[in-house]
Amino acid sequence: MTGPSRAEYCVIACAEAWRGDGEVLASPMGPIPSIGARLARLTFAPDLLLTDGEALLVRPDGTPEGWLPYREHLAWVTGGRRHVMMGASQIDRFGNQNISCIGDWEHPKRQLLGVRGAPANTLNNPTSYWIPRHSRRVFVERVDMVCGVGYDRADGARYHRIPRVVSDLGVFDFATPDRSMRLASLHPGVTVEQVREATGFALTVPDEVPATREPTGEELRLIREVVDPAGVRAREVAA
Repeated sequence: MTGPSRAEYCVIACAEAWRGDGEVLASPMGPIPSIGARLARLTFAPDLLLTDGEALLVRPDGTPEGWLPYREHLAWVTGGRRHVMMGASQIDRFGNQNISCIGDWEHPKRQLLGVRGAPANTLNNPTSYWIPRHSRRVFVERVDMVCGVGYDRADGARYHRIPRVVSDLGVFDFATPDRSMRLASLHPGVTVEQVREATGFALTVPDEVPATREPTGEELRLIREVVDPAGVRAREVAA
C-alpha cells in the first residue's frame, strides 16, 4: 500500500472534527468533508448520524437507515445536536465566514451563494470549515460580509463553537485567549512559512507545531476501497 496523499491527510483532518461528538447529525458539505464524516462513522465515531442532505439518515455507503422529517431536522439544527462542516469564500481571524459576495454588499464585485443557512448553523450548532485552496483571498483580515458568525460576534450564543478549520495546508483552531485563529497542525511537506505567506492576517503559531495525524493502515483501506474507491478526494486536493 502506498503512503497517504495530501488529500488523505485532509480527509483524516476533517474526520477528526467529529471525534467525541457522540450521537449528533453530521452535515458535511463537499467531497472531502463527506468522505471524512463517513470514515469517522466507520471507525471512531459509530454513533454519528449521516444525512443525505434532504430527509434521510444514511449509512456510510449511502443506503437509508432512517427518516428525518423537516420538523425534526429543525429541532436538531436549533438544539446544538448537529455539527456542520461548511466551506468559506472568505474566513477571518475570528472565524467569521463569507459565502455571499466579494466587495461592498450593496454593489458587490462578485455575487456568490448568498447567506443561506450560515447564520443559523453557526449560532445554533458547532460549525467547522473546509478550505481546499488556502490563500490570502480566502484567509482575510476582515470578511466582506458576515454569513457564518465568528467568536468576536457570538457572545451569548449557547451552541456556538468552531471546532476546527481544515485547509489543504493544515489544521487550525481557536484555542487562544482572544479566540483568534491558531495553527494547530501542518500537513506533511508544508512549512509554517508557507502557511503564513498564504494567510492574510497574523496567525497565532505555537513554538512547536505538530504534524497532522497520519491515517492508519485500516483507515487508508477504508478510504481507498470502501468510502471513496473512485478517488473523488484527489479532484479537490491533487497533491
